[in-house]
Amino acid sequence: MTVARAKTTTVGTALILFDGVCGLCNRTACFIIDHDPHFHFQFAPLQSPLARRILSPRTEAAHDLSTIVLIEGGRTYLRSTAALRILRHLSGPQSLISWLIVLPPPLRDGVYDWIARNRYGWFGKLESCRLPDAAVAGRFRFD
Repeated sequence: MTVARAKTTTVGTALILFDGVCGLCNRTACFIIDHDPHFHFQFAPLQSPLARRILSPRTEAAHDLSTIVLIEGGRTYLRSTAALRILRHLSGPQSLISWLIVLPPPLRDGVYDWIARNRYGWFGKLESCRLPDAAVAGRFRFD
C-alpha cells in the first residue's frame, strides 16, 4: 500500500483505531499524520467493519469508543499505553512525552479516562467519520 505525499512512500504496519465521530480523536489523527515522517501508522475508525473484525468481543475496546487502540508488532495496546507508544514514533518535542510510560498504568489510565469522559463536551462530536483527503487516503482503512 502506498500513499502520495510529496513522494510515494510505503505505509507502515501499525494500526490506530480511534473514535471516528470524536472531535478530539479526529484532530489527534490529523496531528499524528502531520508528525509521522516515516508513515509508521495507518488509521481506522472504531466504528468500521475492520475494527469490529479485529477486536474480538472479549476485548474491552470492542464496545468502548472512548478507548484508542494501537495494534503494533502483533500486539494490542489500549488507552494511555497506546497513546504513549504512538507519541514515541512522532517527530518534534511531543515525542519526549512518551517517557511517561514509566508511570504506573492505573495513574496514566486515570488521566486518560478523565479526558475520554469529557472529550465530546470539550471538542464536540461529529455527525459521521470524516473522510481523508486524497493525500492521506491510503493511510485509512475502513474494510
